[in-house]
Amino acid sequence: MIFYSEQERRNDAVYAEHKEAVAAGEKRVLRTTSTGELHSYPGDEIGFTPGRGQAQVSTWWGMAIICAVLGLLFLGSLVMLTVPLMQGRGEWGALFPIVLGAFGTLYTFGLSRDEYRASQLRKLRDSPKPGTSARVDVNLLELCQKRPG
Repeated sequence: MIFYSEQERRNDAVYAEHKEAVAAGEKRVLRTTSTGELHSYPGDEIGFTPGRGQAQVSTWWGMAIICAVLGLLFLGSLVMLTVPLMQGRGEWGALFPIVLGAFGTLYTFGLSRDEYRASQLRKLRDSPKPGTSARVDVNLLELCQKRPG
């Protein structure tokens, strides 16, 4: 006896729709939602993926806080460089934190902006919130598609 739950049926249907949309040329992302079900998101509804080797934060405002901290690192390092230079001494050790702070601020600002836009689009289109796990076992879904009945 094979147990085939209602959730597996819904996941199979979502996966079939996802494959059709991708075959039609749409840019789609197959993700699990915060409730654990599959959902095929348009590319513009996915901001950043927490836990995928980059961000461990899952909201746009959390990323904005990290952006602000890195901005403070940039400004503090800039002061550490300019004050001794104005006094005639060169403290070039502050260049690394300046570059790190500037790059980090720009990067996290972009992530925060993209996630904010994606969350607004999800709200507008009434799409579920993506889960924190980005992995979907497509091989298992293929096996489910080939099940009889």
